[in-house]
Amino acid sequence: MPALPDRPAAGATGTDAALLQRYQSGDEAAATDIYSRYAHRLRALARQYCTPNFAGRFDADDVIQSVFRAFFHGARHRAYEVPPEGELWGLLMVLAVNKVRALVGHHQANKRAVRHTASVPDLDSHPALAADDSAAAFLRMVMDEQLAALPESNRAIIRLRTEGYEVGEIARETGRSRRTVERVLQDFRARLSRA
Repeated sequence: MPALPDRPAAGATGTDAALLQRYQSGDEAAATDIYSRYAHRLRALARQYCTPNFAGRFDADDVIQSVFRAFFHGARHRAYEVPPEGELWGLLMVLAVNKVRALVGHHQANKRAVRHTASVPDLDSHPALAADDSAAAFLRMVMDEQLAALPESNRAIIRLRTEGYEVGEIARETGRSRRTVERVLQDFRARLSRA
């Protein structure tokens, strides 16, 4: 997948770390700046993954709205950190791809399956959802390397999260406390940041 040029909005100045810190300190204008900085890139990414088969069910704008809602919720609770010269793009990209996969999975479930409501080609053959997508393959490789260093109980938590499970569901599924699940996820995000 080709890299998309970054087009920060006129008011979006400062590093991502500074914007995130401003937002976490209560500056709502920083949220607008973060949104302005990344919305167009996220929309372009989401359009690559939102096939026409799902057009009546969700679109790129639904995805980016959900991604920013999840991101700002996590940022408010200080779940994310950005190195001084780092970017939020990697995190937002992962959130977007996971959201699309969750939506596709949801709408492919037997009761809601798109194949029951339209005659469509095999969705797995769509190039945007293919497993050999270079960015997704690279991300999987980095994640696999980082996961390999973790105990199995922590790997299970990460796997469930990447499959779209919420923290409460993961806690119930693994028999661990919500706080432990949140800590494991936060530690893993930090490991990915450093990688």
